[in-house]
Amino acid sequence: MASPQWKNFQPPNQDGAILAFQRSSSYDGECSVAQSPPAQGNGIREIGVIGKLLFSYGFVQCCNRQERLFFHYSQYQGDINQAKVGDLVEFEQGVDRRTGKAIAVAIYAMPQQAPVQEEYPVLSNDRVIGTVIIVAQPPPKHAKPGEAGQVGRIQYESSGESFFLPYTHKDLVGPLTRLQAGDKVSLIMVTDKSATISDSRTGALQAQDVQKFDQELQRFHGVVCSCKDSFGFIERADIVSEIFFHYSEYKGDINELKLGEDVEFSVQDRNGKEVAVNITRLPEGSVVFETLDEKLVRGHIKKVIGKNRRQSTADPLPGRISYKENNEEKDIQYGEKDLLGIFTLHENDLVEFTVATDKRDQMQHATNIDFLPESFKISQESRETGLVAVVKDGFGFIKCAEREARMFFHFSEFLINSYMPKVQDEVEFTVSQDHSSSRPVATRIKTLSKGSISFETVLLDKYTGLVEKEAISQRNSTRSPTKITKQENGVGEVGEIKYDVDGESNIVKFLMKDVDIRNVPKRGDKVEFQICEQKRNSVHTAKNIRVISRAAPPRLRGFIATLKENFGFIEALDRDKEVFFHYSSFDGDPNELEFGDELEYSTTRKNGKVSAESVVKLPLGSIQKAEVEEKEYEGKVIRPLRSSNPEQDEYAGVVQVNAEGEEVGQTYQFTVISLLNKQEFLQKGDPVTFKLTKSMNNGPQYAAGLEAKHKIVQSRVESIKGQFGFISHEVEEGKKLFFHMSEVGGGTELQAGDIVEFVVIQNQRSGKTSACSIRKISDAQAPRPERLLSRLKSISLDETQPRVVVTRQPRAPDGTQGFTLDRTPPPPPPQQEVAA
Repeated sequence: MASPQWKNFQPPNQDGAILAFQRSSSYDGECSVAQSPPAQGNGIREIGVIGKLLFSYGFVQCCNRQERLFFHYSQYQGDINQAKVGDLVEFEQGVDRRTGKAIAVAIYAMPQQAPVQEEYPVLSNDRVIGTVIIVAQPPPKHAKPGEAGQVGRIQYESSGESFFLPYTHKDLVGPLTRLQAGDKVSLIMVTDKSATISDSRTGALQAQDVQKFDQELQRFHGVVCSCKDSFGFIERADIVSEIFFHYSEYKGDINELKLGEDVEFSVQDRNGKEVAVNITRLPEGSVVFETLDEKLVRGHIKKVIGKNRRQSTADPLPGRISYKENNEEKDIQYGEKDLLGIFTLHENDLVEFTVATDKRDQMQHATNIDFLPESFKISQESRETGLVAVVKDGFGFIKCAEREARMFFHFSEFLINSYMPKVQDEVEFTVSQDHSSSRPVATRIKTLSKGSISFETVLLDKYTGLVEKEAISQRNSTRSPTKITKQENGVGEVGEIKYDVDGESNIVKFLMKDVDIRNVPKRGDKVEFQICEQKRNSVHTAKNIRVISRAAPPRLRGFIATLKENFGFIEALDRDKEVFFHYSSFDGDPNELEFGDELEYSTTRKNGKVSAESVVKLPLGSIQKAEVEEKEYEGKVIRPLRSSNPEQDEYAGVVQVNAEGEEVGQTYQFTVISLLNKQEFLQKGDPVTFKLTKSMNNGPQYAAGLEAKHKIVQSRVESIKGQFGFISHEVEEGKKLFFHMSEVGGGTELQAGDIVEFVVIQNQRSGKTSACSIRKISDAQAPRPERLLSRLKSISLDETQPRVVVTRQPRAPDGTQGFTLDRTPPPPPPQQEVAA
């Protein structure tokens, strides 16, 4: 590494020297003293002053930090005999291999001269502020008269340059007799004409009239840049630095002091550190750190700012922008605060900015950096579109037009600064990998005008086909929205159209939203449509469907599976569903219908549900039934019919053949037609006997002649109330068994007191028990006389209360009942008339 070129220096002098150097330590030439030192240190060149010289080693006092480093004479690049205490040197910090302590290596003597007066003006009459780096020592007692003692150094900064001014103990004025390293002092810069250092050369500068500076008397300006629980930091306007302050030093209500507030303060030294004291607020806009150039400059990003860097140790201006000025390529720095937004930037992005110059150190940087959309055309990066679907607190999700998954995004990624997105906003974005979670996220988001995004592409060609399956509107669907979402937005609502292309048969799906609601296509209808391709998954659907011709409704056949008060259900021949029908749709007397009757019907859709219409009863045997095998099986019900358990999705029930040992028996499906008694109510676990239908065309076998082996119970009818009643059979304590009159076989009429036999069942949904398959055994007995019932009601049956019991009937002494003596009173005497 080459040493920096020190401009405008005379041949080096010894003590009366002032050093000026660039803060950025940029190397723009060759070293005027020696060649590059061997790389023995950490590679960072520092400035110091020789503080002590002994037999074979010495010590260097660092100028920019409070540390003194040991060095061996072998590390001094030059004649060590010419080195003196107080000389300025340049060095690197290394490590002693034996002790592990820091030492100075690759040491060079610094060229020392005074700067040219025109470039660095000397304030000979005004006092300036500096910091003591090397403390000057008084001459020893045995010193010769006029000897100044050991020379000290004071660091003084001006216009971004640092000067190290020599001074002696005699230059101290006032009550001050001794200083410490780091003390702030006030001084006057003089030339050697009035210098106290006897061997200084003409033109050299030194400090004179040095006195300790009372910082509390001087007021400084700054801006609050950080606030914690009870303290904060102020960015100073006089130097490029931040200073600590405690809330107790603010003169006013601390709640008024917020980030960005302009303040005035004094500086005080506490425990070796500067702190701000006596803080007061200033009017907004009082503190200005930099001046802005009115000219807008265009450039491109050369180095982006990392999102996960540590601010405490990183460069405050880590970004770089390259631009042209007078046909010369230049670079300029920028930080996070200089961006108009905190969205993701990429290298080579085009930007527009203004140049800001810091008043404190005259350094320039780019600010008000605005992203130019032309960058997308130049970089040709892949951009996607979508619709804002969800907006939360600071983040949201985008429904993508080109992919299935929703895309996460932060509000900060919008190219418009401080934009608050809304649901249904149409946007364009770039997909990037999140640095923390590695998941794809939307970045560099740009808002689009309404109607700019299309999630599908409609092909121009038109096709004709036949409706194989009707679509159901989600609004009329009886299923929950959760189930519809899980099943491709509702399998039940998706219709299908069969069409031919070049002799090849194809199936395309469609939804109710793609048809004319005034002319909804039915199964078998001939329709005309267009093909629509989804961008996110390339799935084809039918659009703009128009009915060309209607198909005659097909006539279907089935069996009566359920009969209620005014409606019923028909089991279709394919045994996979049941169709609702109302008695008003039946052509005949509904009272003549029985379980298992054969019907013919058409289907229609009302309120999203399929129902039968034009229902006609067919003669017995019109529908060919499957042949049944002779072998009888014993088994149990594994799954009941849906009529017994409406919660299940499958219509048919399942029985399992009893198997010996640990083997699992074969299972077969059954429907209402499989039941020997169509009114029988089968539940899971019920034992049954059945036969099997013969397989037709390699189709599945079904259970037939299914009969339950229920436990038959006998009891008496307790009461009847209209269409239901209760039986004197307690399933739960204190409760009689409920039954419905539809469960009474043979249309028999029941009354209270009748003895019946029945089967106890439990409802799968509610868990309540009831009686079914009820059969009357005997009539009720003749009722008792009313007088006897009244007397019986008056008799107390409470065994806990005291009772009177006759142990012996009363008898006369002669053994007869009653008394022989006549106890009847004599009649009263007649009344006589008295004369007046």
